[in-house]
Amino acid sequence: MGKFIGYRCSLCGAEYAPAQITYTCPQDGGNLDVVLDYNAIRNKYRPEDIFSRHDPSLWRYSPLIPVPAPQGEATPLHAAGGTPVFQLTSLAAKLDLQNLWLKDESRNPTASFKDRASAIVVARAREIKARVVVTASTGNAGAALAGMAAAAGQKAVIFAPKSAPPAKVAQLLIFGAKVILVDGTYDDAFDLTIQCANEFGWYCRNTGYNPFTVEGKKTAAFEIWEWWHGVHPEFHKRIGEGMDHNPLTIFVSVGDGNIISGLHKGFKDLVKLGWLERMPRLIGVQAEGSAAIANAFHGNTETITPVSAKTIADSISVDLPRDGVRAVRAAKETGGTYITVSDEDILRAIAELGRVGIFAEPAGAAAYAGLVRAAGSGVVGGDDPILVLNTGSGLKDVRAAMQAVADAPVIEPTLEAVKKLL
Repeated sequence: MGKFIGYRCSLCGAEYAPAQITYTCPQDGGNLDVVLDYNAIRNKYRPEDIFSRHDPSLWRYSPLIPVPAPQGEATPLHAAGGTPVFQLTSLAAKLDLQNLWLKDESRNPTASFKDRASAIVVARAREIKARVVVTASTGNAGAALAGMAAAAGQKAVIFAPKSAPPAKVAQLLIFGAKVILVDGTYDDAFDLTIQCANEFGWYCRNTGYNPFTVEGKKTAAFEIWEWWHGVHPEFHKRIGEGMDHNPLTIFVSVGDGNIISGLHKGFKDLVKLGWLERMPRLIGVQAEGSAAIANAFHGNTETITPVSAKTIADSISVDLPRDGVRAVRAAKETGGTYITVSDEDILRAIAELGRVGIFAEPAGAAAYAGLVRAAGSGVVGGDDPILVLNTGSGLKDVRAAMQAVADAPVIEPTLEAVKKLL
């Protein structure tokens, strides 16, 4: 397409034509950034052209997406994105914050943020006429690919660790994907996926490998940008008068690093277009048992040293993050930081969010757990506007959810038993 003009390596800066390469930089293995023709986009569109569109999905941002929007009848492929933002007044008061919101990605078609990336990758697969799309996943990315592929009539193969939560594996199977459980870690499944893609000519969706995954995930940044334009006009009035200098701060859970990198790419696209003056502050949250990127950030290095990951938050349990360098930069270049949280913190966060009507899976709740730590340690102040990203539904991992709450009592079916319990 005309607006997609090539790739640039995030490590060495080498540039490639669209048809010259598919996945990572052949010189150093660096992740590739998709390069758009920003001048052409800027000359043809204005923010108002986006805001006036009626499409509520991520495809409303088609001018900024390097693949064509799906045509034909409405399917789940047309429904990814467009997730709501809720104001969390009671939790804000508890944390001594003035303004706290949560963007709920569990409202996506397969109930996680990963639908954004899979919708774009499936659209790209259709564009290049790929026969099979394959990915490694602990559950969410696979479910998203399986669902989006089913909607488009695209064949999909999913490699997942045999330890993946049963609810997530059930989604893969129900959507009709070829599911292969690996007796090993996510990283083992990742490597096997690449081998199979090379051997059989399949199109690989893996995050931190396929550059189009970031192009899907960046659409959340576009939605946040559009939402922030319309929320609480008093913020923008005060900013215009020089009275408010606190940027929006976004808390996001981090595993392989692709989501926070995607958000950063989206905001950078908007800055390059001249549509965003001030970059939001990105704060990454990792589980203590899977903190390779946080370790690199606080060690002031871009060298990502693998860990032996172990956490209840399976969606962010990664030994070697494949998009670690860009994830480190996402926090550093926006004035953000990294925070680590324990599994106990995550379970408490699941329960806290549940009390305000948000059912988050462990990885999604980790972002809120990070905010709790940040508020308690002074990383954020009471007048900072804050947005937490919930990346997936608690229904994805009911076993973890049950650990966050007390068991329900069992009583005799009599009024007397109810009175005794009360």
